[in-house]
Amino acid sequence: MRKPDFQRETSDWDKGKIASFIKSFIDGDLIPSIILWQAGQYTFVIDGAHRLSALIAWVNDDYGNGFISQSFFNHEVDNEQKRVAEQTKRHVDKEVGSYASFMAAIRNPEQAKPELLASANKLGFLSLQLQWVTGSAEKAETSFFTINQKATPISDTEIALLKARKKPYAMASRAILRSGSGHKYWDSFSPEIQAQVERLAKEINENLFTPEMKTPVKTLDLPLAGKGYSSRTLPLIFDLVKLSNNVSETEVSEDLDGNETIRFLKSTIKVIHRFTTTHPSSLGLHPAVYFYSEKGRYQPTAFMAWIEIIKDFDKRGYFDRFTEIREKIESVLIRYKYFTNQVTVKYGSGLKGYKQLKEVYERMIDMIENNTDLADIGVELKKRFSYLNLEDKGEQSQSKEFNQNTKSEVFLKSALESANRCKICNGYIHLNSITIDHIDRKEDGGIGVADNGQVTHPYCNTTYKN
Repeated sequence: MRKPDFQRETSDWDKGKIASFIKSFIDGDLIPSIILWQAGQYTFVIDGAHRLSALIAWVNDDYGNGFISQSFFNHEVDNEQKRVAEQTKRHVDKEVGSYASFMAAIRNPEQAKPELLASANKLGFLSLQLQWVTGSAEKAETSFFTINQKATPISDTEIALLKARKKPYAMASRAILRSGSGHKYWDSFSPEIQAQVERLAKEINENLFTPEMKTPVKTLDLPLAGKGYSSRTLPLIFDLVKLSNNVSETEVSEDLDGNETIRFLKSTIKVIHRFTTTHPSSLGLHPAVYFYSEKGRYQPTAFMAWIEIIKDFDKRGYFDRFTEIREKIESVLIRYKYFTNQVTVKYGSGLKGYKQLKEVYERMIDMIENNTDLADIGVELKKRFSYLNLEDKGEQSQSKEFNQNTKSEVFLKSALESANRCKICNGYIHLNSITIDHIDRKEDGGIGVADNGQVTHPYCNTTYKN
């Protein structure tokens, strides 16, 4: 039994939904039919992959971190997936009971609790109803999209990804999501191409999601792209790959040999290098300043907007000028962080609102270029973008206790006040983008002693200074 390549990732259910479904199955509640399609020697799941996966996970005691999962991901399961798997296991064991406990009740009925024994004895009589799709692969695919846009709709991004699954940007996105491990959507390529896909995908994944994000926020060492294991991760990666390769501006054909997938991955790496890496071209944009709200929530719309801004900077040769006014830009971004959320609320997250947010940021930079007083920028932005609200700072807690968002906000405000800054541009500097620069250059006789070293961004060190 397999999932067809037009199926979505089986990762949309949280621990509560998984436990609830398993309990419903054990209690004999009405479960919607599993819809299958036969093709040659294989049976494909058209609808019901989450339901089957929940039961398989329960029976095997493997929610993403067990032996089966470890083997599937080449024993490279990331910490976030491990954490979610362990939380799910604990929750299911508490709310339902492990499958092993049900089997133990059957083997030792005299030692089992009566209610557990009664449920365990029913397991052999429980079943899932099946329905079959007949016809071609096209008919099966049409059935999948028809079913999954009704009761449990698929997002627009998921639909686009699934329909483009054989195109290079879709395969690149899948590879990045799982850091080059897991199911190989690219297994039709030559072994050499497969190895290159996996190497590039792993590098991008590490640059996006390392270090691991935890809440409430208690460190400025935040990952560039938020959590690496959530329902929002695949859409974010998909949008990143498309923006990095200008997919909206070109017609893209299916990739038959993998060379286009490699090209798309390399273009994505080139963009990522500009953000938060130690590559010589890296500006070292601090995620806490550019891509997280004042409450520590990741903001994909801001990430998309800055991708486009950086691409524009590249075309205009604007990086040196950005470096010169960077300290002011970051001061304004921190002062008016709530504007990012207001734009997102009005126009939508990710690709829906990034162009409008880019326009706000560009206007902000223009005003800094024109020496507008930083304290007046908010008022001036309000004149241009009337929907912006200088008084609305977002949802405020009314509880006497600090919630996670408030704790994160308190930490970020305090930590940014004393954070490390680049000694050349005075912009904030992130763990992943630290280089040590010679104050007196080696060419001028400077030597490698501590008194002649300073912490800088890679671009400031290797390009701007020279």
